[in-house]
Amino acid sequence: MQLVLRRWLTVVDHQEAQPEHGDTGGALRRVAAVGIVANPYAGRGYVADLSEAIPASEAVGHRLAAIAVEAMGGLPVESYGKGGIVGLAGEQEHANAMLTTTFAEPLREAIGGGIAWISSFTKRGPPGTVIDIPMAHKDAAYVRSHYDGMTLTLQDAPQADEVALIVVIANRGRINARVGGLEAKDITGKDGLR
Repeated sequence: MQLVLRRWLTVVDHQEAQPEHGDTGGALRRVAAVGIVANPYAGRGYVADLSEAIPASEAVGHRLAAIAVEAMGGLPVESYGKGGIVGLAGEQEHANAMLTTTFAEPLREAIGGGIAWISSFTKRGPPGTVIDIPMAHKDAAYVRSHYDGMTLTLQDAPQADEVALIVVIANRGRINARVGGLEAKDITGKDGLR
């Protein structure tokens, strides 16, 4: 199986820091790279074995990772997330089959590593469906300052026979984050702890 990437979109949300409130971490840039792929399972009814979609998703993962990193404009990546919307001729599980570790490893490679699980969300819907993609720190999922996300609305996708596959990355935690807990500067080692 090969997943056909019909189109791709990039969304950049760049927010300046607020040093007047004590935030000296610099600007926050969140990027979403969205790939619209033809759904090979669309309209086929229930398909018990979706395993062919897993290795097929790797090429799309590589492409979206490269697009996202380029849109970061050279900023380092500290957090990430992924998600998908399945068009109405498919089922939610089709996106989940395309968003496994095989799809995600190219993102980890492109950003220079990441040991934490990549938060994820999928749903089914027509063009114009709103989706919130959750994000967390790439090396320790419980860094509270990096609990974030991006809200996306794809006006013309996915069509009924498509799946929108999405990766999101950010260069830092939320602007003015101040709820305590483990801080990004204290993360080291393979387990994410000092």
